Amino acid sequence: MNLNSSFTNRLILLVLGAFTTAALHAQTSNQDKPCYKGMVVCAYPDAAQAGLSILKKGGNAIDAAVAVQFALAVTLPEAGNIGGGGFMVYRSAKGETNTLDFREKAPGKASADMYLDEAGNVIPDKSLYTHQAAGVPGSVDGMVEAHHKYGKLPWATLVQPAIELARNGFKVTRHLADDLNKSQADFKRLNPGKGYFLKDIPWQEGDLLVQEDLAKTLTLIRDKKRDGFYKGTVAGQLIAEMRTGNGLISQADLDKYHSVWRKPVIGKYKQYKVITMPPPSSGGIALLQLLHAVEKYPLSRWGHNRDSSVQLMVEAERRVYADRSKYLGDPDFYKVPADSLLRPTYMDARMQNFDWNTATPSSNIKPGSFAGYESDQTTHYSIVDRDGNAVSITTTLNGSFGCKIFVKGAGFLLNNEMDDFSAKPGTPNMFGLVGGKANSIQPGKRMLSSMTPTILEKDGKLFMVVGTPGGSTIITSVFQTILNVIEYGQDVQRAVASGRFHHQWLPDIVTAEIGALNNETRSILAKKGYIIKEGGTIGRVDAIVKAPQGYYMGGADPRGDDTKTGW
Repeated sequence: MNLNSSFTNRLILLVLGAFTTAALHAQTSNQDKPCYKGMVVCAYPDAAQAGLSILKKGGNAIDAAVAVQFALAVTLPEAGNIGGGGFMVYRSAKGETNTLDFREKAPGKASADMYLDEAGNVIPDKSLYTHQAAGVPGSVDGMVEAHHKYGKLPWATLVQPAIELARNGFKVTRHLADDLNKSQADFKRLNPGKGYFLKDIPWQEGDLLVQEDLAKTLTLIRDKKRDGFYKGTVAGQLIAEMRTGNGLISQADLDKYHSVWRKPVIGKYKQYKVITMPPPSSGGIALLQLLHAVEKYPLSRWGHNRDSSVQLMVEAERRVYADRSKYLGDPDFYKVPADSLLRPTYMDARMQNFDWNTATPSSNIKPGSFAGYESDQTTHYSIVDRDGNAVSITTTLNGSFGCKIFVKGAGFLLNNEMDDFSAKPGTPNMFGLVGGKANSIQPGKRMLSSMTPTILEKDGKLFMVVGTPGGSTIITSVFQTILNVIEYGQDVQRAVASGRFHHQWLPDIVTAEIGALNNETRSILAKKGYIIKEGGTIGRVDAIVKAPQGYYMGGADPRGDDTKTGW
């Protein structure tokens, strides 16, 4: 299958940002000082401080995560949310592991052909910028469930920082001001009669953003937990919003929604144990496949982002994303062949037709087969507390500001996660990812995701907490960051800041940040047939590494307002 050139250009614009690697800068606090008592790394300074304040009050990593989640819903409206969903990977100080799936679900009225016209063609933007683009939100239920199982401090204490940020306002950064300005026309067009985020003059760095309706919603969540969102006033506002735009989410959908504890996907890379997210995230299985594919090769000797290293990683990515298109989906609806995909001999066989002398055309790569089988806007935060409990959470609205439609009176944005389903087999979504039956739309089903929150151990002890936003580039960004630390000996800050590249099977191009690949590497790969497109930035990785001496070091991605803070 070939993707047309206009879609290829759209993909490049989506996965690459507006700034070159040379222009990167970081927002940090105590960034280079050893922190023994805990650390928070997330996408906005005020949210990082909210999480650190909870740690200093005696809260654990889960408590801090709840505070950060709700604070990001205020300070990072393009991705932080209460109207979206996500995934959590948890490791206790004793080495116990768990994952929480609070991914959104398709409403009960959803159907497999809901985004197709009478001729069976996908209706442009219906799964992106309409009320029908929204899945049933999971973030609030997820935070309530995580706190109920592992939390320590009172719930109200954890939500209060977000309420204060919404009610009193916070100063917007240059990045947020730019994002708000870019979406002004969409906010006006899609939200008649609503004034959220609108301004007569352009937003400027340092402007105060106050969100009174969101503060009221957060107050109800503080006081009533789950019922403050899925029942009563806020639920009524959400259902009323659905009626205004022919949306599908009903009160029955809200009542039925519950996050799910799932068994982690666990694998090994050399002497490291990798604990990551199972389906409906594709990230965990894909990450372990990628790590196994490159494990036996001398990456450290070849060097960071050199031609042999890049070629090997691209060829592995090409095959893994092909598998993703066929075999991964919601395990509650589809039998995901996880054991087969993760079998070492399977990935070895997938790499057998890899030729060092020439690029493998993606048209020659199909999803693998095995015996017995029956048929990006996102944000991430990593937290470790003083006892060594660790949490890695990636959460999302899907596109930047979701579908850009607000719930009137409640002050929060709806997601457009329904685009992550396969609207039609073989038709790419907004990130260029294709899929089939495994990820078809069904009522109550969770859509496939690329989110890859991950925790690593070394010698039975906590080693690394990592994750990133970035749509289809999430998996490869986490993959490269792990290799940067383990194979190339980079400290965690350099590892998250280093230049990145990405390949996802279709379209058959390698996207790379400007400066990520030197002239010699690009020239060698081009002669072998690789098509390389350079642009801005890929992903915003936030990571923590525990040093052998026992202290924590953070890596806050300088591509955004990401901040690391600890004590």
